[in-house]
Amino acid sequence: MILPFGAKERAEYYRLLDGMFDSNFWSDGPLTRRFEEDFSRFTTHSHACAFSSGGLALLGMLEYLDVRGAEVIVPTNTFMATPLAVQRAGGRVVFADCGRADLCLTLAEVKRLTNEKTKAVMVVHIGGHIAFEIEGIAAFCREKGIALIEDCAHAHGATFKGKTAGSWGIGGAYSFYATKTMPTGEGGMVVTNDRGFDEWLKMWRNYGKKVEKVNGENVITYPLTSGFHARMPETTAALGIVQLKRMPEMLEWKRKLAEKYDRIFERHVHFPAGMESGYYKYIVFDYALKEKTGPVFGELCNWFLKDGKTYAESEWVAKHHACPPMYFGWEHSDKSVDALRKILL
Repeated sequence: MILPFGAKERAEYYRLLDGMFDSNFWSDGPLTRRFEEDFSRFTTHSHACAFSSGGLALLGMLEYLDVRGAEVIVPTNTFMATPLAVQRAGGRVVFADCGRADLCLTLAEVKRLTNEKTKAVMVVHIGGHIAFEIEGIAAFCREKGIALIEDCAHAHGATFKGKTAGSWGIGGAYSFYATKTMPTGEGGMVVTNDRGFDEWLKMWRNYGKKVEKVNGENVITYPLTSGFHARMPETTAALGIVQLKRMPEMLEWKRKLAEKYDRIFERHVHFPAGMESGYYKYIVFDYALKEKTGPVFGELCNWFLKDGKTYAESEWVAKHHACPPMYFGWEHSDKSVDALRKILL
């Protein structure tokens, strides 16, 4: 893949860096606040909390829930950041199989694995679209008093019935890693409509610290003893501000290419009514592609953590799916459907 960042974007980024130098804030400063505000508006959430990585964003959510000693349901067909965050937070990972239609967690699987030890469910919106059964999973979690965390690392720009990723649970963790739809190199963001949760996360990412003005002076306290360092540098926040402005352009580009792919591939993920993908990936089944990008997942997380179990649907998808190029800036994107068919098949 390539990371297009032209003269216009570089000029805007350098301008923001000049402001950073003038502000004397190189971390956790005004650019971070601006990026959080911009991203919360983009995802239509009340609050957003920036992190130095998507993995730490997930860890912060799990620490807030205090999953130590409890079970957390996690799809095995995800990146290792998801189960490792559970382990780091002291929880026990309970791997789940995926649905073949959307590659995401299913309600039936959540029900099958839930017991009195289950404290949280982590839904991963794989490939850039919302999990098809998110509404049912969210309703079940509310009924059982189980927390729902959304891993939105792939889901920038995805919507379902007008809602963005992160809207069904306590919040959603986005990633801005270099391969993502909105890359900043590193970085993450938790979006939520819960003000108290957002305030807790902003203390946790800063060693548990709280800064308050008292008689015009900054008074520092440490309300959290579990906090650690997960702040986003201002240089990363500046990149995020620039990249977020480009999201409408990038999403339009991806969706136009997806429309062409829909005319080439019959065996692909078909979305339900009311769903729009952000197209981190375009997913097809049982095609021998001449040009492709990496799969959504290849190895399953349970293989690495050695739980010794079989996950039939996830294993089938791992073997049978492939992804034609969908990264912003692919040099053949403007070609005709017939030309693309010849390039890919």
